[in-house]
Amino acid sequence: MANDTLIELTQIEKSYRLGRILVRAVDNVSLDIARGELVALAGPSGSGKTTLLNIIGCIDKPDAGRVVIDGADVTPIPLHRLARTRAEVLGFVFQTFNLVPVLTAWENVEFPLLMRGMAKRERDERVRSWLERVGILAQAKQRPDQLSGGQRQRVAIARAMAGEPKLVVADEPTANLDSENAARILDLMTDISTRTGTTFVFATHDPVVIARVQRVVNVRDGRITNIDSALAA
Repeated sequence: MANDTLIELTQIEKSYRLGRILVRAVDNVSLDIARGELVALAGPSGSGKTTLLNIIGCIDKPDAGRVVIDGADVTPIPLHRLARTRAEVLGFVFQTFNLVPVLTAWENVEFPLLMRGMAKRERDERVRSWLERVGILAQAKQRPDQLSGGQRQRVAIARAMAGEPKLVVADEPTANLDSENAARILDLMTDISTRTGTTFVFATHDPVVIARVQRVVNVRDGRITNIDSALAA
């Protein structure tokens, strides 16, 4: 794997059984993603893009093929043993935000750092820095139900970035946002990638997201149909 390649997928396959029907969600997919790249896995519902994203994010395992992340072959490692990889290498942003409702914005960002056993001084520095960088420090003491959708997604981005991941996987991150907030969130993610070198991989069918990334990987029926490069301005 080349030094500038963060993710390498080779002949990935994944199937699910729905009653008596075997559905092939990912069908012989090979794909490399570079460090610092913004990539969209694009396609309609049921195309396999979210399953592929979950495999990249070590949330799911392929039935066949090889997954290499940051130079490490994670294919043979059981999911329960990939917790450290998820904590140290990956960040996650979801369309439903996935914030803990009883925790404040500060506590939501701090929570994964607590799980890593990070010392309080470093935790406080990380949380304050990222809440400030995403423009939500003034709302640090508010719970998710006291925040707008755009503010909640900013908290989710701060939580994903506080662990200083090399890769952020984002599943439909603009789906529950209006067009103005969606544009602001994409501006923020693009700026973060430029400043930190973090790779972002989106699963999306939102044309606003598709227009802003560097490569669009079009997925249909579990297969890559084509890849459009350098779409971002």
